[in-house]
Amino acid sequence: MLDFKKEIAEAIAKSLELNSEELYSYIEVPKDSNNGDYAFPCFKLAKELRKSPMMIADEIKEKIVLDNNIIEKIDVVSGYLNFFVNKRKIAEVVIDEMNKNGEYGKSEIGKDKNIVIDYSAPNIAKPFHIGHLRSTVIGAALYKIYKYLGYNTTSVNHLGDYGTQFGKMIEGYTMWKDEYNLEKDPINQMMDIYVRINNLCKKDEEVLERCRNNFKKLEDGDPYCVELWQKFRDLSLKEFEKIYDLLDCNFDSWNGEAFYSDKMQEIIDILEQTGKLQESQGAQIIDLEDKGINTPIIIKKSNDSTTYATRDLAAIMYRARTYDYDKALYVTSYEQVLHFKQVFAAAELLGLDEKYIKGLEHVSFGMVLLPTGKMSTREGTVIRLEDLLNESIERAQKIIEDKNPNLENKEEVAKKVGVGAVIFNDLANNRIKDEIFDWDTILNFQGETGPYIQYTYVRTKSIIEKAEINFDNIKGEIDFSKISTDKLQDADSQNILKLIYNFEDILIQVTEKNEPSILSRYLIDVAKAYSAFYNANKVIVDEEDIKNARIFLTYATGKVIETGAGLLGIQMPDKM
Repeated sequence: MLDFKKEIAEAIAKSLELNSEELYSYIEVPKDSNNGDYAFPCFKLAKELRKSPMMIADEIKEKIVLDNNIIEKIDVVSGYLNFFVNKRKIAEVVIDEMNKNGEYGKSEIGKDKNIVIDYSAPNIAKPFHIGHLRSTVIGAALYKIYKYLGYNTTSVNHLGDYGTQFGKMIEGYTMWKDEYNLEKDPINQMMDIYVRINNLCKKDEEVLERCRNNFKKLEDGDPYCVELWQKFRDLSLKEFEKIYDLLDCNFDSWNGEAFYSDKMQEIIDILEQTGKLQESQGAQIIDLEDKGINTPIIIKKSNDSTTYATRDLAAIMYRARTYDYDKALYVTSYEQVLHFKQVFAAAELLGLDEKYIKGLEHVSFGMVLLPTGKMSTREGTVIRLEDLLNESIERAQKIIEDKNPNLENKEEVAKKVGVGAVIFNDLANNRIKDEIFDWDTILNFQGETGPYIQYTYVRTKSIIEKAEINFDNIKGEIDFSKISTDKLQDADSQNILKLIYNFEDILIQVTEKNEPSILSRYLIDVAKAYSAFYNANKVIVDEEDIKNARIFLTYATGKVIETGAGLLGIQMPDKM
């Protein structure tokens, strides 16, 4: 596919005798189309060339050689070079790509590169609450997008299935097992045990010590503790699967913390050999001040039990050996920023190839908060994700009953709309921002929402059906190669074409910043652009060339929305 940015970068590089790859990274897409389709900020070269940005811009414009069939105009404005793409050419490129592949944005940019993405990671024996939603949907979107761009991608659900909390669960269940039937309502029953034992531990140090010892016995393979732990894990995963089914989320690996229980001694041995492992108040730690981190990392507690950090280091070693990763992403809340700084710094002592250390990246995100503050499993102040999703589906169904009671497959449509609304709400804004959970906001079906995108898709499909064209075989009924680019020169058509053309670049931007909201905002822009086009132009007209061109544009819009939303984990209904 013709890369307009590459053509511009190479032409600028030739005029100034500079490296085109660096120049390529400087090129921007202006927010206002009056400032061109692409802009080159000359101030980025001012220091290197020892000239003012205005002088550089004038010099480039004078020397640059570009094909008029590709770039039809160049303007100089305040040190920027603004490039206007040839309208026919951008239509040709989009039509050719859609004609060739039947979709848009598919890429092999990630070929032969391995990505491991660690996300979701709920704690077993606790409810899957809305605090886990962000890690799950951000990680799932990144997984799908990397995969779409050709990366060899592995999704890992690093379950919280180890640690002192299970010593507490074992103690609580042992004390009160006659009061509970875990088979009947496992998550709520286990949560109740956890809240009770946690409150007791606050009051009774002896009980807390027994809980700690239970975890040590679990690590040592005590049959009773292992049997109970396995029971908690199996019951939890059975419940979690219901959530993952609703979110259409799958994993390549379910290896949680417990998987690394027999792999931690190697880590401890390696760290001991470095001479960095030292004793502090009975615990084994590594001082990280030489790495600019004032808080030491604890490798073993004073009772010889291991920590999250030990298991994360074992996971890094395992993933490097098993997946030969180029990137290993950890999608967790920003509360764990220090933890991952410590772990990544300590990983430098493991003797791994430098590429594995450089590939480690913490993809942090803001918390989901209640209007009353932070949620806490210990205090029992959580909103279960399954309840949230079911409530959203029910509300979507009520809207359908009010507005389109004769709609076929109402339950299936309500499921797609309800779940899509929740996912899009979570991915609509920059991931680092805290999100205050509010029913009225998350289930608002007006404005820039998931249902708005779904509605736009349904409209594109409906228009093509009214034209009596087989939506699934549109390429067979309209020869895209004969679409008249002259009929796609108006501003509304051009806006859509430019957005569609930039789809692959949008996906690449997502992976560069690990920021799915870039794609979410893009899909809103596409939906708005199509709405403007639709309001200004009748699609099904008598003149065949105009009709086919507009149907192509409608089809292409629908395909990009369907593909993009699918990468976010949002399914498209056929009708609404």
